Amino acid sequence: MRKLIAWVFMYSLDGLLADEGTEYWRFCFGLPVDPADLKFKTDLYDGAYAHIMGRTTYEAMAEALPTADHPFTPVMNAARKVVFSRTLKTAEWANTTIAAGDTTEEIDKLRRGGDGQIVVWGGVGLWRSLMELDLIDEFRLDLHPYVAGEGTRLFDGMPKSYQLDLVSSTEFTNGTVTLQFHRHR
Repeated sequence: MRKLIAWVFMYSLDGLLADEGTEYWRFCFGLPVDPADLKFKTDLYDGAYAHIMGRTTYEAMAEALPTADHPFTPVMNAARKVVFSRTLKTAEWANTTIAAGDTTEEIDKLRRGGDGQIVVWGGVGLWRSLMELDLIDEFRLDLHPYVAGEGTRLFDGMPKSYQLDLVSSTEFTNGTVTLQFHRHR
């Protein structure tokens, strides 16, 4: 059965998620590119069976990535993408379908058979929904060398606790760290 990996870019050491246009968004995207970090992420993205996201994340990525000059562009344009939305009616980005049914049933369909993993891009509403349903098998948290102080935190307001097991931590020369946790069951 395919596992569900929440890849979360926590742009701040205090656990904040970046909103476009904020000071820490600009700081993090101003960091030097580390080729090892790009390869690390591209390998996961390229090996995914599917990439899932909420409507807001989908709309931002679908607008930017089809023509972007970025190492992830070819991978994401060719990848299977599934948007979880009850309001989106069409998805024009290549290889994209809309999942509007029961979240658990839709995830179960994606998990069945085959290789690869399912990468969850977010946004925060989708991540929280999947956590509340206890569907996430692994968290990969990218931390940046910055403290924002205020903003949206991924785990705020969660109705239950989570025990996670640290699998690995990977440091990159630009100061970012990726932490990989498996859901303790």
